Amino acid sequence: MNTLKAKVKQIDSLDNLTIVKFDYKGTTLSMMSLGLKDINLQSEVILSINASHIAIAKDLKGDISLSNVFNCVIKKLDKGELLSSLKLQINDDYLTSIITTNSVNRMNLKVNDKVQALVKASEISIKKVIS
Repeated sequence: MNTLKAKVKQIDSLDNLTIVKFDYKGTTLSMMSLGLKDINLQSEVILSINASHIAIAKDLKGDISLSNVFNCVIKKLDKGELLSSLKLQINDDYLTSIITTNSVNRMNLKVNDKVQALVKASEISIKKVIS
């Protein structure tokens, strides 16, 4: 499981739906949650993202509906028969993405390629509230 430390900067709620925006080292991240409680503005949190929920784009242009886009560099690429694991560097942090080997080959992904990691707001969760 991937984790990132971030700070809550905005909370919008309607009925049982909450959208939280976080500051992660100057990048705004969004999370959508049902029934979220015990979270406050300026709280520091550890966010969690499953490796299989991180999509990869190369030379992304135009608008997309995904709220969370990280510019990163592939630092390690382990190609399996069906699935591949990519170690991505974002700032001083690392995320792991698992995508199909077919996608790695089709996109011609290699170590040191600059790519974008894409995550839907519904795929980020709060693992722990620090303060």
